[in-house]
Amino acid sequence: MGEVLSQSEIDNLLKALSTGELDVDEMKNNDEKQVKNYDFARPSKFSKEHLRTLEIIFEHFGRLLATNLPAYLRKSVSVDVVNSEVVIYSEFSNALSNPVLLGVVSMHPLTGNMIMEIASNLGFAIVDRLLGGVGNSLDKERDFSEIELSIIERIFSICVNLLREPWENVVKVTPKLDRIETNSQFAQIISPTETIAIVTINLKIGDVEGLVNICLPYTTLEPVMDKLNTKFWFANMQEKDANSYEDAIESIISKAGVPIKAVLGNSKINVSDFVNLQVGDIIRMDKRVDQELEVYVGNLKKFMALPGYYEDRYAVRITEVIREESE
Repeated sequence: MGEVLSQSEIDNLLKALSTGELDVDEMKNNDEKQVKNYDFARPSKFSKEHLRTLEIIFEHFGRLLATNLPAYLRKSVSVDVVNSEVVIYSEFSNALSNPVLLGVVSMHPLTGNMIMEIASNLGFAIVDRLLGGVGNSLDKERDFSEIELSIIERIFSICVNLLREPWENVVKVTPKLDRIETNSQFAQIISPTETIAIVTINLKIGDVEGLVNICLPYTTLEPVMDKLNTKFWFANMQEKDANSYEDAIESIISKAGVPIKAVLGNSKINVSDFVNLQVGDIIRMDKRVDQELEVYVGNLKKFMALPGYYEDRYAVRITEVIREESE
């Protein structure tokens, strides 16, 4: 209840109004409340804190992509999180062009699905690289063939599996690629008016650059929305054992191919003899049959071995490991 004015205070107030010391309109403006417009078609279910936490999660995801994809593509890969925003699903789906690469991903135990959209030029570059090309995209886009989709599905599955680690600090999920759609009309996983968060990533494979959009519906993230804040995320960040990184690096390096050769021996002949060589001629080497051969890994002599057969193929049996690197 407001304070009750005395008679003298009332007289002084009336006098001030009559003399113009107080302005009635100014007093009314001071009492007006500021009204904030609210868009009922796009309710603010995601706060800035939520979006920032999602960016942190997918920055971690981007680092994993940049580390793992080069082992499969044999190309340099760089990944950057561009931005995050909140829209309704119809705006996202209407902005998609055909053909498009949409991966529908389940995130058990979270209900519903998320969508990972990869630019079509990146898809063609991946196909070209895995089929032995240099990793170029097409000048003119076209629909993907069934064989091309099978190849892309392999890389899609690798990317999806990498989502497990970045989400560990929020919720332990088991991501799985359910299917790949090339027509946006067949990817209506939620209501067109449902609110979604979109995290945009810039992916560069060699000289080919494109965007990857991750669509995260509110209905999927609703059970963990209270955990999508940086304070909770950093509080639950577990220190990674150095051995886990060593194992990951060892796994990636183990897939790299290295040339290996065994030198049977050497010989010197005249140019005239070399020119006149015929089938059945014998070239005498500087090693005997029972002598050890030098085995090179790349240009480094790493082993000594004896020649022989294994399952109807020429082979060598390692007899000594050379610890010191020698040319």
